[in-house]
Amino acid sequence: MNVIFMGPPGAGKGTQAERIVSEFQIPHISTGDAFRLAMSQGTPLGVEAKGYVDKGLLVPDEITNGIVKERLAQPDCEKGFLLDGFPRTIAQAEALDQILQSLDKKIELVLNLAVDRSYLLPRLTGRRICKSCGSTYHVVFNPPKQEGVCDKCGGELYQRSDDTEEKVGTRLDEYTNKTAPLLEYYQKTEMLREVNGEQDIDAVTAQISSLLRGLA
Repeated sequence: MNVIFMGPPGAGKGTQAERIVSEFQIPHISTGDAFRLAMSQGTPLGVEAKGYVDKGLLVPDEITNGIVKERLAQPDCEKGFLLDGFPRTIAQAEALDQILQSLDKKIELVLNLAVDRSYLLPRLTGRRICKSCGSTYHVVFNPPKQEGVCDKCGGELYQRSDDTEEKVGTRLDEYTNKTAPLLEYYQKTEMLREVNGEQDIDAVTAQISSLLRGLA
């Protein structure tokens, strides 16, 4: 199953992605992870991307698209993948169509985790992340068993610097302006399905699992 996972910051994609990967045994691919892999392997595109990253600049689409293509061509993607954080724009979506065509693959489902903006501010400002393994928690909705300590690895939990109220508002505006139009793009393909992310975490998982089992 080849799936694009969409949703605004704070919708709970990280938590749900972990559960999807565990149940369906497909890789969770984010552009950040793909960049880090390409840079650590020293691929030509990875070296180019590193040059931009080291300068604090955005990596151009041409390089991003190439790195995504390299990642999707890896053996662990043969039985499917969960693509998260790409595409972010219509141009990237059109590039992804070409990438998948060249790899003889196609997207089967675009899964949008829908959450109203009024829910996102408290969600994001209460988010805590493990410094060691990257697991995500929330001080209200999904707290760790021991405050400040990761349930999975015992690592220290921290609040991201961009999870302040002001910065969260900026991120949500950027998402609405740049990424949300993709929903209309994929709506036209009839692959888009929405899941209410305002539900209990387990209820969201159950709804997502039901949609994905329909692809298996």
